[in-house]
Amino acid sequence: MRIVLLASGSGTLTQAVIDAFAGPARAEAGVEIVGIGSDAATAGVLARAEAAGIPTFVVRPRDSATREEWNRTLRDTVADFAPDWVVSAGFMRILGEEFISAFPDRIINTHPALLPAFPGAHGVRDALAHGVKVTGGTIHLVDAGVDTGPIITQFAVPVHDGDTEETVHERIKTREREEVVRLLAFLTDNDLDIDGRRVQGYRARPSDPTPSTPHPKEDQ
Repeated sequence: MRIVLLASGSGTLTQAVIDAFAGPARAEAGVEIVGIGSDAATAGVLARAEAAGIPTFVVRPRDSATREEWNRTLRDTVADFAPDWVVSAGFMRILGEEFISAFPDRIINTHPALLPAFPGAHGVRDALAHGVKVTGGTIHLVDAGVDTGPIITQFAVPVHDGDTEETVHERIKTREREEVVRLLAFLTDNDLDIDGRRVQGYRARPSDPTPSTPHPKEDQ
């Protein structure tokens, strides 16, 4: 199974996929990372890819006259790798219709909230501001909206008293890395059953039980 990963930043999720499937693990896993791309030439994810001997590419918006032209260039660049799946692994750009239609139901994205709640670039911050006690992550197919594609799977993580945006986000990312790797391994021998907005056939690992914290008065 051929995959291309897109990322804009340091690439910790991409590194988890590299660790799982690149090098000696590739033949056994049945997953080949054929390319890793970014919208920024300075993105740390490119160094991770190069260290693993994986081809890289950069398609910068500033090099295109319009957003539509950028989408077409990105589409053509990714298509040259002939991927079975495209994984948006922290890619901070909205993919246009021309890109999406070239890989129908074959683009995976992750989001650090339990969609449809708290979409957009600040899912963790918005969830904490709302006072949630449980949040989590969503792995979904990409459509033309912002975090609106059919949901493949979700997982929950607790929010503790004293948590910050950074501590909650790291808790989500730890599970996210695990679940993306599990999903890709699943897809080597299976496909998703997609019926409109309903996606069946795969579920995340059940969340670990969270120990309850007794109210101070209970100890008195």
